[in-house]
Amino acid sequence: MNIGAAFPGSYIKAADLQGRSVTVMISHVAMEEIGGDHKPVLYMHGKERGLVLNKTNASIIAEMHGWETDDWQAKPITLYPARVEFQGRIVDAVRVKLEPQNAQRAAVNAPAANGSHPRPAQPPPQAAQPVPTVTVDDDIPF
Repeated sequence: MNIGAAFPGSYIKAADLQGRSVTVMISHVAMEEIGGDHKPVLYMHGKERGLVLNKTNASIIAEMHGWETDDWQAKPITLYPARVEFQGRIVDAVRVKLEPQNAQRAAVNAPAANGSHPRPAQPPPQAAQPVPTVTVDDDIPF
């Protein structure tokens, strides 16, 4: 038994992913009070608990799907467990993966040198890609 999975919380943590990547569809983002701060929490279709967004994950999703969180609804993201540095320690974390089909769009949508964030670029009609079919892994318990 993974001891991290023995203590479920209100939000998704790395142990909940059971060492696997999982692709989910975004439901919505809500600002919530967490530890005395207001932070964005990302909720996913078919999942009970949300993911508290840090700046890294929020920026990756914004590069994939635009800087307005209202535009993220019904968009796919892939969550995966990672070991990261936090406050001088190496800890388990949940990260968001930039999928290859979104890499070109992310380069176009990156913030300008002045820090402004462009709206997502629309691909030309001849380059339109079919909407990906996303299979949600219901074996991941969150």
